[in-house]
Amino acid sequence: MTMISRRDLLIGAGAGLIGAPAILRAQQLFTAFPFRLGIASGNPSHDGFVIWTRLCPDPFDEHGGMPTGPVDVDWVVYEDEGMRRVAQKGVERAWPELGHSIHVELSGLRPDRPYWYRFTVGREKTVLGRTRTLPPPGAPLDHIRFGVAGCQHFEDGYYTAFDHLSREDVAFVWHYGDYIYEDRARQVNYERDGSPKVHVRDHAGSDCYTIGDYRRRYAQYKMDPDLQRAHLAAPWFTTFDDHEVVDNWTAATSPYQKDPALFAIRRAAAMQAYYEHMPLRRSSMPNSGAMQLYRRARIGDLLTAHFLDTRQYRSSLPCTGSFEPVCGDVAAPGRTVIGDAQESWLREGLSARDSRWNLIAQQVMMMPLDRRTEPGPVEIRNMDSWAGYDAARERLLEGFQGLGNVVVMTGDEHQNFAGELRRNAGRGEAVAIELVTTSISSGGDRWIKPEAAQYIGTNNPFLKHSSDRRGYVVCDLSKARWQASFRGVDHVTTPGAAISTLATATIEHGRPAVRMS
Repeated sequence: MTMISRRDLLIGAGAGLIGAPAILRAQQLFTAFPFRLGIASGNPSHDGFVIWTRLCPDPFDEHGGMPTGPVDVDWVVYEDEGMRRVAQKGVERAWPELGHSIHVELSGLRPDRPYWYRFTVGREKTVLGRTRTLPPPGAPLDHIRFGVAGCQHFEDGYYTAFDHLSREDVAFVWHYGDYIYEDRARQVNYERDGSPKVHVRDHAGSDCYTIGDYRRRYAQYKMDPDLQRAHLAAPWFTTFDDHEVVDNWTAATSPYQKDPALFAIRRAAAMQAYYEHMPLRRSSMPNSGAMQLYRRARIGDLLTAHFLDTRQYRSSLPCTGSFEPVCGDVAAPGRTVIGDAQESWLREGLSARDSRWNLIAQQVMMMPLDRRTEPGPVEIRNMDSWAGYDAARERLLEGFQGLGNVVVMTGDEHQNFAGELRRNAGRGEAVAIELVTTSISSGGDRWIKPEAAQYIGTNNPFLKHSSDRRGYVVCDLSKARWQASFRGVDHVTTPGAAISTLATATIEHGRPAVRMS
């Protein structure tokens, strides 16, 4: 394996015969700008974070247009936007085994302050990214602000909401999943009722099965300038949902591949590509087709964020796994969404009672929503949510009881929802609040009929709000209250939409109730 060093890249034309082979290698190394996928930071702590990039001069090539050899990349973290004061710098090796992606884990930095960073290889330089460290665990903290986003189907619309999110003043962004969608280009798109739907842009390539397929898909998404701007503005915590692998997958099963051995191959490729393209720590590097993604961040004495993984450990979907009447599997006591080990980890974290607020950051709706959109005798639920796992949900809600400070934040639905998490399948005592964030683009322009939304609201008394616009949520926390602003754009099928606050949810500390304004 040929090592391409910084010296090889920097040797100039005057190096003579000895330098000539190195010059040739440098000329052949990059056929185009190598940082086309942008840069990002993530998984911040009180003294550091991860900074990420991937060398990819040819985004639609399986290997990114890179040679099959490692490449050294310089990185610098600055204390100021003017790049006058260097906090740390170093060299990271981009390995072909990881698609020439780079994950630099920083520590030893000062807490609760911004930093700026960039990468260089040879004469090629990235733009300057902004990130920040978090307040130290347990330190007095009166206020924090963060963003929530996800579900960004490339074909459904433009990422205008990400452009707006990049201008929000947030300490971090939590991305709840569906960063990519794995299916082939649709060319023609339809609404659920079969009527034609505005089709914005096409996926490159077919359905994703191999590492090359997933790499190309991430590359296409990451070249979007609005997404790049959102990554440049703040550090992200990321978790996957289903479309990073395949629609509605759970643990070792897929609705589209009944052979677990074959599905394991696809899952392993998907997880490697996910790691290659996210600002994750080495502790999350895939191992035998699995990733450690559930983790915790304690932010001052104000907030503990518990980031859950609702896919890798989940029992298979109940019934037929769709929107359908409740079957016997839903009540089965041994079925799980997050697995025994993660359940124990979460209970232990909640029992510490060392933060004013607890954020449960997870992927699929926890409220057991009755999905009937017209009169009918039988309750309908989404089986690809906690509504298909009654016993697992009850175990979780039992751990929330009496705390008065738990807010569950969810994605997946392509709508905004706010409601109470009540025990006994939504008929008992409220123990927490769930806030569901809409999509960045998935679903396109408004897609829920108003009369259907009204009927769902009538059938679910614990549901206090719903809205159907693309966008994101900004949470603003103090010791006394949690305020969540549902921010939405008018349209995503054409660029340039304005942003507005659709509604605001307010939760008072100590009371599992939500007030909408």
